[in-house]
Amino acid sequence: MLNKEHNPELISRRGELNAWAFASVVSVAAAIMYWSMGSIPTIAWVFWAFLLFAALSTSFGNWMDRRTVMKVGDSGIAFENGIRQVALTWLEVKSVNVTPARWGRKVQVLGEKTHFQFRTLGEVQYQGEVEGRLGFVEGEEILQEILKKTNLRLEKEEKGSYYYSHV
Repeated sequence: MLNKEHNPELISRRGELNAWAFASVVSVAAAIMYWSMGSIPTIAWVFWAFLLFAALSTSFGNWMDRRTVMKVGDSGIAFENGIRQVALTWLEVKSVNVTPARWGRKVQVLGEKTHFQFRTLGEVQYQGEVEGRLGFVEGEEILQEILKKTNLRLEKEEKGSYYYSHV
């Protein structure tokens, strides 16, 4: 586990492709409306904006996932996702929050002035079959390593959420 780079499971880009396809179809439909009617109804603009936002958000999320790397080493932990770069020594980790999520668990690692979060492995199932996986395959092991190296202790447990700190 130590001195190792970890990357999250990458989800299929099919959803991103679908979002851009829908936004493109509505863009073409709006252009046809404008050319034939001379104007575009407000609801069409709202629908187009929603689809464009969905497509941009999906692309941005996929871009960040593909740049996410977590390094666990002897001296600490580092996390990078294309936007956020965090490096904490084990002594700098002040607390860890673990909350249940629909798929896997969310782990928030907090330092004095910075933080990052990651998701443990979650499997998306449909009719009993695994359709996709997301999060870090070794997420639970990474969490246990963080707790071990930082000597954090369970301070509070509530409804499946756990808060670890230096008690």
